[in-house]
This record gives sequence, structure tokens and C-alpha cells, in this order.
Amino acid sequence: MKWLKPTLIALAVLLVIAVALPFFISLNDYIPRIEKEVSARLKEPVSIKSIKFSALPLPHVTVDRITVGKTDDIKVETVKVTPDLFSLLASTMVIRSIEIHSLVLTQKAMDKIPAWSKPDDTKAPQQPPQVRVESIRLVNALIRHDKASFGPFDARVSLNSKGEPEDALITTQDGKLKASVKPGKSNYLIDASAKSWTLPVGPAIVFDELIIKGVATLNDADLGEVSGKLYGGTAMGKATISWRKGVQLKGNFDVNQVEMQKIASMLASKTHVSGKLSAKPVFSASATSADQLVNALRLETPFNVQNGVLYGVDIQKAATSLIKQGMTGGETRFEHLSGHLVMERGSYRFTQLKIASGVLAADGNVNISPKQELSGRIDAQVKALGTIANVPLNVAGTVDSPLLYPTGASMAGAAVGTVILGPGIGTSVGAKVGSWAEGLFGKKEEKNPKK
Repeated sequence: MKWLKPTLIALAVLLVIAVALPFFISLNDYIPRIEKEVSARLKEPVSIKSIKFSALPLPHVTVDRITVGKTDDIKVETVKVTPDLFSLLASTMVIRSIEIHSLVLTQKAMDKIPAWSKPDDTKAPQQPPQVRVESIRLVNALIRHDKASFGPFDARVSLNSKGEPEDALITTQDGKLKASVKPGKSNYLIDASAKSWTLPVGPAIVFDELIIKGVATLNDADLGEVSGKLYGGTAMGKATISWRKGVQLKGNFDVNQVEMQKIASMLASKTHVSGKLSAKPVFSASATSADQLVNALRLETPFNVQNGVLYGVDIQKAATSLIKQGMTGGETRFEHLSGHLVMERGSYRFTQLKIASGVLAADGNVNISPKQELSGRIDAQVKALGTIANVPLNVAGTVDSPLLYPTGASMAGAAVGTVILGPGIGTSVGAKVGSWAEGLFGKKEEKNPKK
């Protein structure tokens, strides 16, 4: 056993050397060369703060504080690269794992990734890869758009011997979203699920549950099954996304019994309508980048809302009071509201509107401009004192402060009715006569008298 003590001493010395060696080997001298070569490849400025080598627990290299782009389009806190030591003498070096901590990826960087990933010379003969990576892991990553962000999330990607992804798993750090990607015969299979998850782009819609299944290639994705539960109702449909040239989106959904009070409040500063919504939207969009999709979205759908309230306007009071300056404020309760909606470039066109509730019935068309300005016409039918008054009302104001005011014919008819029959019945009958005369000679939308 005399050999045991010298052997243990030798192992201890080797361990001390392995731990101390990184402090005597400076890799920072290579930083200027690495920055120059990577910058030339990406055609973007690249900055690296430090590079360190460590022997324990496995030999690895750590790169700190990486930035890419003039406006820091990519920022990485730390990259840890662990090679397979036995491959260092082979023609292809194998990297067991690459761990990327605190990655921040902006929309500008995402738009440039396709160009960065293109080979320098597509006509050159295919050569064996000099470096092959087996696993990539992201920790605390964040994708940041101009007005939205996705993350922080963790991800793991396993690659095969050809450097192609075998499978990928993405999980948000709050545990609300999980997505897996696995290779199929000629595409990748997508399976994602979420609970209490907020849509990262567009209105901050919260899904109680969301399931997405589909297939994807390097150029597009076909999401054949999308189903969700939100605001007491359901939404089911499908969508396709393509990013070969710009970004294209299209699809359709079947929405049932969704309480729309919170959804409506996301479109403007105040809540303007409540009730259970059912609709069948068909949508499409084409944009140069993903962050522009919302502005390029076109949506068309029939809709109906049951047992709700229109806030900010009292149609019945506006039709019976006939105030020339118009009326704003109040609310209109309804049993049924239906129509057809076209949303395009930030504007909304509501046509074939029909409202029914007790003594009130109304129909018409209303437009909302990208500046949230209202225009249009509503024909209100009000039952009062055994008669029905059909009163045309012009729509003006804004979404936050809608305004209803009577047309000129309605005012003239109401004035004549009041003189002949007196207030109340005479005014209602006169408004009906005014509406009849307007229908006889043709409707004409009038400008807001306040303007």
C-alpha cells in the first residue's frame, strides 16, 4: 500500500492545477479577432466583454456580455460552451451543449436572422461540418417587439448528427405555456398548451385554456387545431402562417358565448358593450414583419350578442327627446344585438345592425375610424302611449363619447306634430311623419350640428 499515498498526492496536485489553470490562461486576447470575424459574417457590430475557461465540473468555455447590432438588437448575459474533449483531434469537433442565459432578442434581430443563416457560397461543394452541436439550451430568454414581448421562457433543442433539430421544448418561466416541436416525415409537429395565458401580440386577451396543434416547415406553419376557453365561452378554428417573404396570416374561428365586456374595453379606454358574443370571424394579414401584423389585419364576421348593454349612449332617450344638439351618455339595454363587422386597417364597419329590447327596436350602420371617430345612421323605433315612433338618428362623436342627434326631417316632423297635437303624442307622431317624408324623398346623412 506504499503506492497509495503518492498516488493520492499526485491526484490532489492535478486537481489543484485543473482548478488554477484557468487563472493563468487568458482567452481575452482572442476577443478582438472573434469580434472582427463574427461582425464580418453578420455585417453587424459585435461586442464581447470576456471569455473564460473552466475545468470543473466539465471543461467548458464561458463568454460574458455579448451584444450584436448598433442598437443592441441581440443581448446575451452568458454563453457556456461544453465540448467533447475526445473530438478535439477529429475532423469535426463536437459540442455537447451550448447554454445561453438571459438572451434578449428584438424584432430587428428576428427580421435579420434569415439573412444571417444563409451560406456564404451556395455553389461551393458540400463539406462536412467543422463543428457539430448536440444540444442548445436557453434560460431566461425574452423576445421583445416594439409594443409587446414574449417570455421570459426556457427552451431546449436537441440536434442529430447532421445538425438538424430532433425535438424542442419551450416553457414560459411562469409555467403558463408549454410547447413541443418534433420532426415528422417532411415537417415538424407542433403541440402547445396554455392556461391563464395572455396573448403577447395585439389586445391582451387572456385564455383560460388554449390548445394548438399543427405542422410546420422552415417557411410556414399550418395550425389545423386551435381551441380555447376564454371569458366564459369558447373559440375553435384554424390558422396558417408563412414567413418566406414577409409574414402572412390567415384563418377562421367559431366563437360562442364569450362575454365581451372585457374584450371591448381593450379596444378603447372605456367599456362600451357587454353581453354574450357569438361570431364566425374570417381573418387575414400580410406584413413585412411580425410586429406589423396587427395593423395589417383584416377581419370579417357576422355576429350576435345576447342580453347586454351599450354603454355611453341611450338610443331610446335620444329618439324621444329629439334634442337638436344631440345626446351623449346613458346606456341602452338590449335582449338582442346582431350585425356584420368588417375590421380593416384600424377601422370598423358595422352594417345590418339590429337591436331589440322591449319598447325599443333599432337598425342601421355605424363606422369607427382609426382615430376612434364615429359616423353612421340608426333608425330607432320606440313604442310609447299606444303609438310607434320611427326616428332616424345620426351617429357622431367618438367611441369614448358617442353622440346621437336627430336628422333635420325628424326635427321638422316633430315640430309640426307638437303644434298640431301637442307635446308627447304629437312629437312622436310628427317624428314618424318626418321619417316617412325622409323615406319618400331619400335619406341624407347630416353633419354633426356641433361642427
